[in-house]
Amino acid sequence: MFPTSTALAAALATMLVGTASAECTREGLLAAASSYVAAITAGSTANLKLAATNFTYMENNKAADIKKGVLSQPLKIDLNRSTADTVACASYTMIISSSGSKPYVLATQIRHPADGDTSTISVIDTIAATTGSLFFNPKKTLGYIQKEDWSTLAEGNRPSRELLKKVGDAYLDMWTDAKAADSIPWGTQCERVEGSQYTNPCGGQLPRGGSAKNNGMRRYVIDETVGSVDVLCSFDSLGSLPDSHEIRVEGGKVRYVHTVTV
Repeated sequence: MFPTSTALAAALATMLVGTASAECTREGLLAAASSYVAAITAGSTANLKLAATNFTYMENNKAADIKKGVLSQPLKIDLNRSTADTVACASYTMIISSSGSKPYVLATQIRHPADGDTSTISVIDTIAATTGSLFFNPKKTLGYIQKEDWSTLAEGNRPSRELLKKVGDAYLDMWTDAKAADSIPWGTQCERVEGSQYTNPCGGQLPRGGSAKNNGMRRYVIDETVGSVDVLCSFDSLGSLPDSHEIRVEGGKVRYVHTVTV
């Protein structure tokens, strides 16, 4: 299942564009995400329906062998939560495993074929933070995130797909664009959890440019029903670090920010 350079390039093109030709069902996307959570728990890919051709596994922004990555060992899961992007035919899953000899915080995007077949997985794309990663303390991270409310938003209170992508991009642009931070609609009770570092309100002490390198390789999962955008990227402004930024918007204002950085 190790991709060729051609297959990898095609998969990255799909991830970076972030669109699919056919809409997928929310139920199908979340079912596939649940199968991934079960695979992490078991430490086995046996029950994952991976595409027979051109399947790509990415771990920390590099093509990898799925049988030798984080899925090769069972993990005790303390928290998992998934969102679904029916337009891009993709899902995002956060997993926290705070116990065991090698704890993890995982940020994973799963993508499916453009024909809308959610029973088949085309791409598993994971940022896998463990001991030594930026601000890594999974027990503290778990304590903060367990208290958050990620319930479905009422239809009239859901941010648009365009707004969510704009907020996700503006957040990552703060290191290169001096005006980006002030373009983000910060909520007064916004909470930011960077690894295990907690900030409230999260609209203070923000970068305002200074780096010449834009944060690139952006892959999006946008879920309007819970007001979320997750962006996996290469955090090039600080040194090409594998990174996930997840943001929730409530009432037009940013409520939560999560970062997972290796």
